Amino acid sequence: MTICRVVSLGIVDYQTGLRLQRQEHDRVLAGDYDGSLILLEHLPVITVGRAGGMENLCHSRETYQQKGVEVICSDRGGNVTCHNPGQLVGYPILNLQKWRQDVHWYVEMLEETIILTLRQFGLRTGRKSRYTGVWLGNKKIAAIGVSVKQWITGHGFALNITNDLNLFNTIVPCGIGEFGITSVSHAGNSASVDQVRNVLREKFMEVFHTSLESYCPNKPV
Repeated sequence: MTICRVVSLGIVDYQTGLRLQRQEHDRVLAGDYDGSLILLEHLPVITVGRAGGMENLCHSRETYQQKGVEVICSDRGGNVTCHNPGQLVGYPILNLQKWRQDVHWYVEMLEETIILTLRQFGLRTGRKSRYTGVWLGNKKIAAIGVSVKQWITGHGFALNITNDLNLFNTIVPCGIGEFGITSVSHAGNSASVDQVRNVLREKFMEVFHTSLESYCPNKPV
């Protein structure tokens, strides 16, 4: 069985998350362990993926900055999305050679992990044809955007739990205008980020057939 370590942080800025991903990527590449699962929350930030998305911003960068929201171009897949406190962000850094060298399979497994997690909270979510992510009806509850270098994954998923969804009103999320955005709390469930995180860890082990070893840094890197 593969072994991953879990790196848990609270609320950090996006650049801290990037630095932690790079550190974990180097350790996985060196063979220290098979993978790492970083779980955290981000300060308000809008990220634009490799597919573009600047045209899906409703304001200028200067306006977002005045509101305390960073706008960052990322090397992940996908279009534009938001992160803010109350949203659980997961960055699995996995050596897919230890699992399956198939990016489509990997994305489906991330979706499955989230679907099974939310089922534990009474939410029947699923996939939507032609779109990645996890959906509750016609509203997206979790976005997925990944990168893969030397078969080691980067970036990951963002699951809306208790976060303020008003930030999404300032963009066209993922470049998809015809559907909405929701969260666990908007769906009527009072689960906390910590509660969802704990269940997601269990479902991640189940879906990826791995064991997890906890590691908590004393402070953000």
